[in-house]
Amino acid sequence: MSFRARLISFFVVIVVVPMVAMGVLFFRLISDSEQGKANARAGGLAAEAGSLYESSAAAARADALALASRPGLLRARGTALATLAAQGGLSRIVLSQGGKVLAEAGDPQAIAPGSARVTFAGAAGGPLTVSVSVLGAGQYVHDLSAADVGVVVRQGTRTLAESFDASSQPSFPARGTVKIDGVSYREVTQRFQGFAAPVTVTMLSALAATNTALGSSRLEAALLVAAFLLLALGFAVFTSRALQGQVVRFLQAARRLGSGDFSSPVPSEGNDEFAALAQEFNTMSAQLDHRLQELAQERARLRESVRRIGQTFASNLDRPALLELALKTAIDATQSDCGRVSVRSGSDAPLAEAAREGSIDELEQGFLEAERAALGSEELGRSQEGQAEVLTAALRTRRHGSRAHGLITVARAGRPFTEDEAEVLRSLAGQAALALENVDLHEQVSRQAVTDELTGLANHGRFQELLSAEAEQVRRYHHPLGLIMVDLDNFKTINDTYGHPQGDIVLRHVAEILRENSRDADWPARYGGEEMALILPHTDMEGAYAIAERVREAIEGLEVPRNDGGEPLRLTASLGVAASTEGIKDALIAAADNALYEAKRRGKNRTIRAVARPAGVASAE
Repeated sequence: MSFRARLISFFVVIVVVPMVAMGVLFFRLISDSEQGKANARAGGLAAEAGSLYESSAAAARADALALASRPGLLRARGTALATLAAQGGLSRIVLSQGGKVLAEAGDPQAIAPGSARVTFAGAAGGPLTVSVSVLGAGQYVHDLSAADVGVVVRQGTRTLAESFDASSQPSFPARGTVKIDGVSYREVTQRFQGFAAPVTVTMLSALAATNTALGSSRLEAALLVAAFLLLALGFAVFTSRALQGQVVRFLQAARRLGSGDFSSPVPSEGNDEFAALAQEFNTMSAQLDHRLQELAQERARLRESVRRIGQTFASNLDRPALLELALKTAIDATQSDCGRVSVRSGSDAPLAEAAREGSIDELEQGFLEAERAALGSEELGRSQEGQAEVLTAALRTRRHGSRAHGLITVARAGRPFTEDEAEVLRSLAGQAALALENVDLHEQVSRQAVTDELTGLANHGRFQELLSAEAEQVRRYHHPLGLIMVDLDNFKTINDTYGHPQGDIVLRHVAEILRENSRDADWPARYGGEEMALILPHTDMEGAYAIAERVREAIEGLEVPRNDGGEPLRLTASLGVAASTEGIKDALIAAADNALYEAKRRGKNRTIRAVARPAGVASAE
């Protein structure tokens, strides 16, 4: 074998083999990347399904609590129960006692149940369990379905709803890959609580949705490896004609490079072709070393992004913290220089900046253009501002046509954003939007739990909590605490004569009078029926009596419009006033209540003070 042939073979060993290994590594990285995208997409779909199911179950629990307080619920059957479901917008209602179903109505395929227990005086068989659902399996599948997403909802072996025919797959593993009608899916199956048995929800993500770029990426990698191989081979043939006595030293250095040792460069002496080749090998060695360092930095950045995403979901009930972490994660994930998040304070409110990272003053116009473009469509918004590119994603859920909760915008100078980086930003925006919806739902449920729906005042449970807290302050510091009980005179006559909708209007007007005559520290509440209350911290009997008289006179002067267009209704009210420095809540309520009924006995439309007696007994004056 000639020296030239041996030299060519040598170059094949030190160039071709490492490049093939790098090619294999590239193909493995591409495959792992696509696998990760498929898993991430399936996991995101499963998280969305779980969030929708749990939020519906939470709403159902709130409705179950409200339904449990209805009088006559224990006797509700058949049509009456169906009417309750229709009035409350419920998909299904089930009444059970001691594990036995007493009555049920609604969609048998309803899911995401919420339950409440209520005990009726004298009812045999123990507490009554009220289970309701606000979500049908069909609606649930419709909300989650998309062009490349399948949903199957089952209860045991029975299919409740599905987005396509999955009968060829009688069961699904917890997580894996399945093939249905020739289409491969990455699937995640979750179990949730159902009415009679657990409900399994299977989210199917078509692998074709994440593998579309796989073929082109592999082709690009193959062409890149082939180009390097051809370049190295041609360079070896060309330079072999001019090589001299430095072959041994060059060979030793080249073998070090082939073993992955980049610390010892190839000796480069003189200005001949050999020296030039050595310089090229040194450059390639530095580039490979730099690339390996970049890969290590990329792995560290990815771990940090995953950690911050976990922090975001862990703090998803803290809106400012959620937005700040979402922005930092987006900037790190896209290697941006700066960015901001803008959100709406309400459904009809304009967008306002909520968080900012880095300086964007010189890019303000580019930010506005990209944000307008993102709001005008369901795609990403892009703009160019000098040497910097701006990229915006709308914070909206996967539901088609849903209004954007806000915008997340990032920018960097020097190089444009890749499609992968744009997809990462879109995915982060979707997760942030879902977390914001959870925050809104939590805040809404929190408000409903303490507010009377009809009047907007504190409900009875909240009244008891507030009065207990104020009574505790009285026991500690012995300052006076006043309480006014208000009961409308002849309210039943209004309901009987003009109907309950008219009675509701009256209650809302009276509630507004209580709010108008309350100080910032006072607490107006609906005690029950047409009876309302006003808690007056740091107020003695005379102060409470003066406020009660203002309320009574305001009610007496009230003119409530009638639904039938007739003459406005005129009202009166009886009020009982009590005050205490002892901090005994029940005694204070009893004293004010006794004074109220004394006002009723004395002819109504008057305010009576309570007089406390020993052992917590109160009389009226």
